Amino acid sequence: MDADELEHLGYERVRRLAEIARELVSELRSDQVLDHLLDAARELTGAEYAALGVLDDARDGLSQFITRGVDDRTRQLIGDPPRGKGVLGLMIEDPRPLRLHDVSTHPRSFGVPTHHPPVSTFLGVPVIIRGEAWGNLYLADKAGGADFTARDEETAVILARWAAIAIENARLYERLDDEHEELERSVARLSAMTEIADALGAETELEPVLELIVKRAGALVAARGVLVLLPEHGAPFLRVAACAGAIVPAARRIPIAGTRSGEVLRSGEAIRIDDVGEDSRLYAAALGAPDAQTALLVPMAYRRRIAGVLVAIDRRSGTPTFDRRDEELLRGFAASAAIAVVTAQSVEVDRLRATVAAADAERARWARELHDETLQTLGGLHVLLEGAVAEGSEPQLRAAVRTACERVTDEIAGLRALIAELRPAALDELGLGPALSGLVRRVAGAQGLEAVTDVDLGTGNGDGGGARLAPELETAVYRVAQEALTNVAKHAGARHVVVHVTKDDDSVGLEVVDDGAGFDVAAARARAAGDDAPPGFGLAGMRERVMLAGGALDIASAPGGGTTVRARFPLGRGGQAGGATSSSSPRSSA
Repeated sequence: MDADELEHLGYERVRRLAEIARELVSELRSDQVLDHLLDAARELTGAEYAALGVLDDARDGLSQFITRGVDDRTRQLIGDPPRGKGVLGLMIEDPRPLRLHDVSTHPRSFGVPTHHPPVSTFLGVPVIIRGEAWGNLYLADKAGGADFTARDEETAVILARWAAIAIENARLYERLDDEHEELERSVARLSAMTEIADALGAETELEPVLELIVKRAGALVAARGVLVLLPEHGAPFLRVAACAGAIVPAARRIPIAGTRSGEVLRSGEAIRIDDVGEDSRLYAAALGAPDAQTALLVPMAYRRRIAGVLVAIDRRSGTPTFDRRDEELLRGFAASAAIAVVTAQSVEVDRLRATVAAADAERARWARELHDETLQTLGGLHVLLEGAVAEGSEPQLRAAVRTACERVTDEIAGLRALIAELRPAALDELGLGPALSGLVRRVAGAQGLEAVTDVDLGTGNGDGGGARLAPELETAVYRVAQEALTNVAKHAGARHVVVHVTKDDDSVGLEVVDDGAGFDVAAARARAAGDDAPPGFGLAGMRERVMLAGGALDIASAPGGGTTVRARFPLGRGGQAGGATSSSSPRSSA
């Protein structure tokens, strides 16, 4: 502003302009700058009405029209805002200040819309940003019916200059703010995906993976509630597999046909719902959100397969509805989540297959033992007794009966041993310590071994009597010890064996040590991993059983140096040990 402008405008107006300029450039939002500009223009020029028209991208019309001086009811009656024709279009074509005594008499005037208050005097100035017209400031009806003066025009031009600077600053700030928000979203997305990736390596159970997914998804998009819906093979519904937040599902199954979640499952496309009340296909009440207002549904896609649907209900902060960025963020997260879900499901299927295969193998072994031992013995007894009856002499009959009684006694002992091997009564009735002591005594007696059993589960009496663990964990420890002792009996040629069990705050340890022939551990692992691995290979069975229990197994041995089997089972994962091990013993014979 030069000296002539200062003198022409007057001290008070210049002082007020300076105050307004400071206020304009301090605003950080474009809408706030525009509101402030219109109020200041009316104040300084005495205009009854003020408006700002923002040019569209083609710069041949108006994309936005903001007004002051017209109340809301009148604005509604006027209808659609102007698009830049008539006198307003003239300023778009030639962006220079324009002052008119009566706008209605101008050749380009189309008149004012119906219900618009009558206007006469007019002043318009362009808003120039970076050398290009950005919009126009329009003022109408100066107080008292007077014309707008040259001083009013200069004032409006100066305001427009300051507004241009303020608008550009606000746009830069908004751009930086958007970029900062996008960066935060990217960091949140990376953090969430990293957490899911970590879960893949550390967790293979489906339930904890699903719990992590819904919690992280809710935090990502600031949702009031999140659900994971999973399909079940061949079923016409989606199962509510997990949920988080302030929702409690009223149903555990949602139909696929005729629902939004079913549509996402079939199409693989995300759906944003801005008014849940107008969309009954969401089944909001069944999902536990009868008062839901907005929703976002994204597919959990993995290799052309939709593993499930992720549903977010209502934003807790920011804009009330989910926007495109929320959708992109949740879609990216859902893709990673799908990998975790499919992996956990595959592990479950593999575990089930391994369990079924192990049970089948055990049944086959039991059948062979019953056929080769019990059935053949009973057949022999039948022949013996029939022969004695046919002979008819009392001495031979007595001898046959005595022989039969002896063999029946042996078979009863054999059947008891088989029953104990399948599921020893002592394990259920007395606990791990007494069951292991009985197992060691039977093996030692049958093989002529010197055996020591030391079970310390916190009772201090050396046999673990009275101390109980979770049933599944007791089964896992007992079966690993049983398989280790079977290997000692059949292959080690040992004279001594020690079974030692200890318990601390978070785990149970098992150690079986023998002084037998030993073996090459690396070679045994290689054979077990090969396609020609012998069925029932004991080391693989122990390793599998310990792995399913969430524990760790270490085997130390060398030819001629004896063998030490060490296993550690976490107490927190005891329930998982029994899921695949309580009823049968995979590969229990070496």
